[in-house]
Amino acid sequence: MRAQEITFLKLVQGEKQFQVPLYQRTYSWTRPQLQRLWDDLVDLVEQQLEGGSPASHFLGSVVLAPGQLQAGGVQRWLVVDGQQRLTTIMLAFTALRDHIRDSAVEGSARTADRIHRQYLVNEFLEGDEHFRLLPTQADRPSYGACVSHSPRSGGADNVGAAYRFFRGVLASGQEQYGEGWTTAVEIALRDLLSIVEITAERGDNVYRIFESINNTGVGLSQSDLLRNYVFMLLPGRGERVYEQLWLPMQQQLGPKNLELLVWLDLVVRGESKAKQTDIYRVQQQRLEPLAGNEEALEKEICELARRAELLRRILDPSLEPDAALRRRLRHLASWGGRIHYPIALHLLDLVDAGNAGADEAAEALGYVEGFLVRRMLCQASTQSLNRLFMSMPGDMERDRPPAEAVQRYLSSRRRGWPTDAEVAEAVRSKPFYWNGQAQQRAYVLQRLEESYGSAEPVDYGRAKLTVEHVLPQRPAQAWLDMLAEDSDDGQTPQELHDLLVHTLGNLTLSAENSKLSNHPFQRKQQILESSSLRMNQEIAATPRWGRKEILERADNLAARAVALWPGPEGEQRADSAEWSGWADLRAALIAMPTGTWTTYGDIAELIGSHPVPVGNFLATKAGVHGAYRVLTAAGRVSASFRWPSDEHGGNPLALLHAEGVPFDASGRARGSHRLTAEDLASLLGKEVPEVGSANGSSEPVAAGRSVQARAARFAELLRENRPDAADAILSFLRSWEELAPGCHLDYGKATETSCFLMLRKDTASRAGAIWPFTLYPVFGTVEVVFQYMRSRPPFDDSGLRREFMSRLNAVPGVELAEAKLELRLSFPLEVLAGHPEDVHAALSWFVRQVTLHEPQDGQGE
Repeated sequence: MRAQEITFLKLVQGEKQFQVPLYQRTYSWTRPQLQRLWDDLVDLVEQQLEGGSPASHFLGSVVLAPGQLQAGGVQRWLVVDGQQRLTTIMLAFTALRDHIRDSAVEGSARTADRIHRQYLVNEFLEGDEHFRLLPTQADRPSYGACVSHSPRSGGADNVGAAYRFFRGVLASGQEQYGEGWTTAVEIALRDLLSIVEITAERGDNVYRIFESINNTGVGLSQSDLLRNYVFMLLPGRGERVYEQLWLPMQQQLGPKNLELLVWLDLVVRGESKAKQTDIYRVQQQRLEPLAGNEEALEKEICELARRAELLRRILDPSLEPDAALRRRLRHLASWGGRIHYPIALHLLDLVDAGNAGADEAAEALGYVEGFLVRRMLCQASTQSLNRLFMSMPGDMERDRPPAEAVQRYLSSRRRGWPTDAEVAEAVRSKPFYWNGQAQQRAYVLQRLEESYGSAEPVDYGRAKLTVEHVLPQRPAQAWLDMLAEDSDDGQTPQELHDLLVHTLGNLTLSAENSKLSNHPFQRKQQILESSSLRMNQEIAATPRWGRKEILERADNLAARAVALWPGPEGEQRADSAEWSGWADLRAALIAMPTGTWTTYGDIAELIGSHPVPVGNFLATKAGVHGAYRVLTAAGRVSASFRWPSDEHGGNPLALLHAEGVPFDASGRARGSHRLTAEDLASLLGKEVPEVGSANGSSEPVAAGRSVQARAARFAELLRENRPDAADAILSFLRSWEELAPGCHLDYGKATETSCFLMLRKDTASRAGAIWPFTLYPVFGTVEVVFQYMRSRPPFDDSGLRREFMSRLNAVPGVELAEAKLELRLSFPLEVLAGHPEDVHAALSWFVRQVTLHEPQDGQGE
């Protein structure tokens, strides 16, 4: 075998083809892996745009074995290992080519053609030999569609999703960075991703190589490597330093937080580009000049131990002695995440060194919280926030008080700290319930409740409060009749409901989620008036609950929000700045899989607007990618739709047909291929909870002592709402429990008690569980949770998901669109009663696939 470190360009240049062999799995990278790679690429791009000379980023290895020499002199190489990385880079180049081709910049067509010929294809060959990369058979149609710029590019499988991901982040980056962006991205992909090419010789057993590479053990952590290095340099003082400094620090923090400390130590020293995977290398370079100076090395360990005490206060704010600073740390801990850790550690550093007062640090952290919460309320992207906060300790002005320095730093126009006016607008119109994480949504409502200043504060930890929709997510007819009084001309009550239901003005906290349900408002008033929360008492005192009341409450909450969470310095907004919702619209249209469509109302609900301005924007704004996929609620092309140019010609129906959108005889797009606002939010990576969920999640809760009560509640709801089919559906569920070991039922804690068909009963982690269906007894649907399957083996293989969908579609009454393979789809609950054997056969196949792919005893995953 031969190994060398090369760039992507050197790997692919020449007459070559890389073929992924049959024994390899299909392409399986999803958003988390793609996002990590993209974050690394953006670091390289930013360094270029700032005039620097970035070092290469190590991507990993690619193991190749020589294959047959093809016609035309093309050397075929088998990709023994590294196909995920190689396929991802090819798809990134494909998206970059199309992003450039769709721009209006002079010479863009020529640049796009060069990228196509230089990286993606063997120019003078045809058929399979035309492609520089030939994936597994299951991935070839989707990959070929992307490389060939077919109307079917960007489908619903993992290949198509990766292509759409890169189209989205490239468009977002173009808006942020402007001129030079695409050139810098190409250079980063081509020259700054370092790959170790390992080439097998003819006669080497490539199957043995593949097994050896993928049979990994547990390696040393970054902090383990650093510890070994440091104490190797302390032969005289090592034992004492270890016992007095390192060991107590290690015992108090634990392995994960010790590694976090070593990384944060670099960040607050100004190493803002340091990644957690590079901790050992960067710390080693920093300490290397001290080799031979044990006294200086001991001082470094003392400094690390001092910062360990500060980190403990961030992790556990009760350890902070100052009351004001403790309160701010508690607020940020309740908000969740680690994004604030670098600036919090820097501020505590200043206090500990006597360079700032605790009150100044507390005020500064208040600005950090205000920045994060306001951005969440306004649905601002979180894409660059990690890099922003990592850079803060080194980039802030040092000659100003810390609170002033933090506010000035975050108030820069490019950093997007929303003004009071922007917060007020967002609270009225944005779907708050889909933004941020469950604990952040609950935290915002909790802080708003605290702003009432009740004499008897609520113990939120014991109260078990959850987010409740006052206007229900699934309204009964009485609610729609009331909304009909508030609807505009041409607007249905359901359309008005969709625009209001997830906004902050319609949400509250309650421990009575199951009692409130979707009852009429009068019944909810009776329950809410006995609540200890002032906001619930306020709602109960309102005579009705329609648009006017929801918007009035939104305005009240917005006023409280801007008082609780401070805003940017100056509170100015450029008149020429485009409304942020249009960026969300563009991102949603790019994220849509080929073969799907949506409506003006769905887009309006997603971005917090109204169908009319959405239609006006799409009709007047040139160059909006995928604008032709937005149809009327009836599934027709709007009479006002116009192409911005003549490149597609006339009516967009031909292009929609070519992409795979089916239409009926009267020209209406089939509803099974429509993406709702919830679907679009999911595609954008937003957390879309289960309808009426009490735990803020669409996943099953861990079974506990109340599981029998929840099972009884599910059966009760089923008999109330589906009396003719209830017995047959319950019988079907019993057959699931008898299907195979590990098959069992779990139940949600939602208003509408749902039922999950679960596998892997003894799994140590809920993330390792897998389930094919969720049943909703009131709404009357069986949800097929492809969205969750795609991150859980073996159904992270899109080919298996597609096969499962095909088997379900063979059941009468089931119509699932392949274009929505990465979402949660549904069919009527009555199908389980009418065709139990057919559904049972599909589920038997599902269970068999999970069993076949389970790790054997004694083997790793």
